[in-house]
Amino acid sequence: MPLALLALAIGAFGIGTTEFVIMGLLPEVAADYGVTIPTAGLLVTGYALGVVLGAPLMTVLGTRIPRKRMLMVLMGLFVVGNVLSALAPSFGLMLTGRVVASFAHGAFFGIGSVVAAGLVAPERKAGAIAMMFTGLTVANVVGVPVGTFLGQSAGWRATFIVVAGLGVLGLAGIAKLVPEQPRPEGVRIRHELAAFRNAQVLLAMAMTVLGFGGVFAAITYITPMMTETAGFADSSVTWLLVLFGLGMVAGNLIGGRFADRRLMPLLYVSLGSLAVVLALFTLTAHNKVTAAVTLTLIGALGFATVPPLQKRVLDQASAAPTLASAVNIGAFNLGNALAAWLGGIVIAAGLGYTAPNWVGAALAGSALILAVVSGALERRTSAAGQTVAGTAAPRQAQRATTAPH
Repeated sequence: MPLALLALAIGAFGIGTTEFVIMGLLPEVAADYGVTIPTAGLLVTGYALGVVLGAPLMTVLGTRIPRKRMLMVLMGLFVVGNVLSALAPSFGLMLTGRVVASFAHGAFFGIGSVVAAGLVAPERKAGAIAMMFTGLTVANVVGVPVGTFLGQSAGWRATFIVVAGLGVLGLAGIAKLVPEQPRPEGVRIRHELAAFRNAQVLLAMAMTVLGFGGVFAAITYITPMMTETAGFADSSVTWLLVLFGLGMVAGNLIGGRFADRRLMPLLYVSLGSLAVVLALFTLTAHNKVTAAVTLTLIGALGFATVPPLQKRVLDQASAAPTLASAVNIGAFNLGNALAAWLGGIVIAAGLGYTAPNWVGAALAGSALILAVVSGALERRTSAAGQTVAGTAAPRQAQRATTAPH
């Protein structure tokens, strides 16, 4: 794997830390601003919606800029957003800072996926994409737990200052390691938008929304679930997030390895298993040991879907991959926003902190149904193509034998 993938992973590490660390600090942020936990959950929803809006917007703006330079601009925007979050005197400004930082997220992973895939041979694309996303998963093993511990010990604002520093490090890594690339020639927005007329692209994005949304339904409110329901101490949230992060790393590596060979079967197994595990989490969350094991499995199964879903979008939109790739990253976060919102609704309705797990199971199950539909359509299209080719060959042979000599 090229060394440039390390630079992309560094940027992904910073982005992953700021995206997920807020979930370990929701009680502290809520107490500081005097708002409820479901209201503080808007920091998750707002960030996710910012990714959804920012991914296509920043990608379109970046079509006239060389990809390396655009990646550096996005990391600069990320730094500004996190500094604003750290210094915000009100909840509204804190939310604004989260949205500003989120505008870098989708385009970074979207453009970064295209850059990563272009650095390796075609049969290694999913592995290269997974390598970049390793920064995101490692953030959950190192960045998020350390950020949570720091926020609980020195105040949550200190965490976001450190995250801004990670953004500076990512910017320097991109400047140093990513090779210069010319601005894509012949890129037209109309051409990029044409990819969205492909039903398989839309199905893959819908799977992304629902599948990873299932993960976030549970994980957004993991701190109150583990402390109030499972009975863990507040200090235990740090190592619980480490377990979740280790699961994500394992799932991401598995997804990257098998997506190049058995993409759709991998999606069937991971999405189906994720739905079952999320449903069981409503029961296992009441015991410390089973809660910890289930949390690890959710991380693994959730991130096993990331490389295959991203690769499927790139494959189906191969003629114009940049915007589709970025929008699919937005789709991950649209699922996050939807799940965080729905999870807050069921908690506010008095159904308890485990209720979001049922929401997550329903979302993941819906994604599995779409995956089955997508696979069936692909097989039907392939069979129809073979039939047409089979009938065309005899006709061509007949014309050849009856043609005058």
